[in-house]
Amino acid sequence: MHVPELIAYLNGRFAPLAELSVPVLDRGFLFGDGVYEMIPVYDRRPFRLDEHLARLAASLAAVRIDNPHDEATWDTLVRTLIARQPFADQSIYLQVTRGAAYPRNHAIPADSTPTVLLFADPLNPPAAALVEQGVAAVSMQDPRWQRCDIKTTSLLGNVLARAASVDAGAVETVMFRDGLLTEGSASNIFTVKDGLLLTPAPSTRMLTGITYDVVLELARHHGVPLQIRPVSEAEVRAADELWLTSSSKEILAIVSLDGRPVGNGVPGPIYRRMYGHYQQFKAGEMRPGEDTP
Repeated sequence: MHVPELIAYLNGRFAPLAELSVPVLDRGFLFGDGVYEMIPVYDRRPFRLDEHLARLAASLAAVRIDNPHDEATWDTLVRTLIARQPFADQSIYLQVTRGAAYPRNHAIPADSTPTVLLFADPLNPPAAALVEQGVAAVSMQDPRWQRCDIKTTSLLGNVLARAASVDAGAVETVMFRDGLLTEGSASNIFTVKDGLLLTPAPSTRMLTGITYDVVLELARHHGVPLQIRPVSEAEVRAADELWLTSSSKEILAIVSLDGRPVGNGVPGPIYRRMYGHYQQFKAGEMRPGEDTP
């Protein structure tokens, strides 16, 4: 396995990523006992860092891990890591586990110290062809637990859902539970029908993405009709447009689901409008001085 020569952070130490390691007794390794965040960075400016840190704090509280840092310290760590990378656009991975403990036991240990890891990868926007042509998706019944709102490292359900789309040559897996849309394996899902934008409300069945929030803000600001409510599987399959949103993929149109075209089988007009709004927003907030599209 080749590990890039990039500077990362582990438990108080900045060092090359390839040199860092954690004990085999770390509960993140043994139990998936931890939480994480993915923070996009544009021109060395972290995207909505306060919101990401607030979600991190909520996830830590939900799984009963003491937050190892206050917001100011997190801010400094993230910005220091950003400054030490050779590329301007980055994806910051931030993970906190419950730490190492012996003996291995399902009970939460009383004396473990959280393990804190941060590293950066280059952030590449979706290819222009994906934006212009849209992407394929498949669907499955949501097999995961009842606290999908926690951004936990226990992602086996999501891994298997993503494997289903990889096996089908698709980009995403859209999940349903009890006849209702939940989310994608690594994204939030929006539908459009007769010009109305629909998406499920935040709940324990889905992880509310930062990009999800931005899309809602942009829809309200630009007068796109919007409803946040339960969305049935039947509504998804009858949609005129279907989108996925995430920090890394931004907004992409899903043009086929389970081999059947969504709407006309091409990115729709509401998607193209929202994609333009998102790029203008990103340029204005994250790349000041650039011409907006």
